[in-house]
Amino acid sequence: MNSTGKELSQADLIRNYILMGLDPEVQTKLYKEFWRPMELDFGQEAYGEYFDDFMRHYLTVKTGEIPKVREVYEAFKVHSRTKDVATAGVEELVKEIRRFSKYFCSMALGSEQDQDLSKAFHDLRELKVDVAYPFLLDLYNDYSEGVLSKADFLAVVRMIESYVFRRAVCNIPTNSMNKTFGSFSKNIKKDQYLNSVKAQFLLLPSYRRFPADKEFHREIQVRDLYNFRSRSYWLRRVENFGRKERVAVDEYTIEHIMPQNKNLSEGWKSTLGDDWESIHESWLHTLGNLTLTGYNSEYSDKTFPEKKNMKGGFKESPLKLNRGLGELESWGLPQINERSKRLADEAVDIWTSPKVTAAVLDTFKEVKNPKTTYTIDDHPHLASPAIKEVFEAFRVEVLKIDPCVTEEFLKLYV
Repeated sequence: MNSTGKELSQADLIRNYILMGLDPEVQTKLYKEFWRPMELDFGQEAYGEYFDDFMRHYLTVKTGEIPKVREVYEAFKVHSRTKDVATAGVEELVKEIRRFSKYFCSMALGSEQDQDLSKAFHDLRELKVDVAYPFLLDLYNDYSEGVLSKADFLAVVRMIESYVFRRAVCNIPTNSMNKTFGSFSKNIKKDQYLNSVKAQFLLLPSYRRFPADKEFHREIQVRDLYNFRSRSYWLRRVENFGRKERVAVDEYTIEHIMPQNKNLSEGWKSTLGDDWESIHESWLHTLGNLTLTGYNSEYSDKTFPEKKNMKGGFKESPLKLNRGLGELESWGLPQINERSKRLADEAVDIWTSPKVTAAVLDTFKEVKNPKTTYTIDDHPHLASPAIKEVFEAFRVEVLKIDPCVTEEFLKLYV
């Protein structure tokens, strides 16, 4: 409690714990030179919240353990008493915390000055990739100290973005990612930094895997991307990919080429054919049927030829997402599938997967005692139509239970 009876935040507790018992002049010096600037960087209003988040990630980097949200202060006390930290002294500890806080503010709070890195960090923030910050802090420290080049740092940041987005599209449970990123740095060979990171991603086990191009290409075509958490993010990335003159996607609204209205007009029913209800239900919110426009209210539920030829219609649109729509005569399942495939091809190039040769990958594999390995192919009964759907739903739910739950195919059972 402070003098007003208000409970102290973990940030205040940590600050007081560090400075208590020091000579008053040393206290003043450390606070003015390091702690106060950090408080200002985090912002007066949200200092406690941001500092607690930062300190949790910092401790994960330093200890290899992820503190519980409510136990950051206690975890910090334990860390500060370890031999190496205690030997280095309070001033070195405060300096290091300040240094890492700058990295955090650059990435999480938008203070990065380098334009390329700033854009990459902005994309990560839109994806809400908080679990990756322990790994990112370690990366930024190596970048700051010249161990990691800017080009390789940027490549790894984009790799993290691709990993998180691909998994979201492929509907892989997220509960394993905190442990994935919390321990990622332990296995990095810093003399081969970029290839080592790529190999680490490629060697992750099934439920933590980096979705391959084929899986991602397939899933992004059928996933509901309209109700997707990061809808504005993926639209902006697709629209601006390869552009030097960036489009402010927020100034546009998302448009369903085949309208959302369940009571489709006779013109739309005729275009879609006898199976119009099924097509509408299955493909309405998917990649192939979604685009951007500044004329959403004017488009309304008009037929495709009307949307194409009206003032500001698809034929006149300057947006890359609308490329090719002005050349079509109608809009139905074949056109949705064709556009979906084309955009999925682009998506594979935007959210790229790590690429290394088999020989390079082999050098990063741990040497283990050889043993027989099994896969789902060794359990053909799971591939039967009656069981496959049930098994896929079951495995998703089981893996959601806890980050410690893993999936392993054995000879007789999973």
